[in-house]
Amino acid sequence: MFSFSDLTIMSLFNGTHSQPPFFLLSGIPGLEASHTWISIPLSIMYVIAILGNGIIVHIVHKNPSLHEPQYVFLSMLAATNTGMSTSALPTVLNVFLLNHREIEFHSCLAQMFFIHTCSSMESAMLLAMAFDRFVAIRNPLHYTAVLTHSHITQMGLAAVA
Repeated sequence: MFSFSDLTIMSLFNGTHSQPPFFLLSGIPGLEASHTWISIPLSIMYVIAILGNGIIVHIVHKNPSLHEPQYVFLSMLAATNTGMSTSALPTVLNVFLLNHREIEFHSCLAQMFFIHTCSSMESAMLLAMAFDRFVAIRNPLHYTAVLTHSHITQMGLAAVA
């Protein structure tokens, strides 16, 4: 009879790793006939999200008066939102438009990595924006002294890291 610790040690030295070659994606069960029609609003929302976020990033980048912390954080939030949309929607459209229901294991792993990374970066950007508003409300006279360009850069790098 093996104890729990013996099984744990044996599993560490076991060299067999099992992974499926692919996963099957189902779409929306019961609405298979409507998948093409469902893909149209999804595609429209994707294009609107990409265009909207791109416009926000472009306007903040080109207009020097918008180089304040709140607008810089807003443009970083728009960039991470674009990354999130871009990492998820192509697979969804493959299922709905092309009826391509298989996704390879490594592709699924990469997609999950990018979705979770963008999600955590988006959450960190929202935290940085909340801190920006907190400083603006709590210490409005010290706002420019507390949130300098180097502090904004450090907060943005911390969100990416």
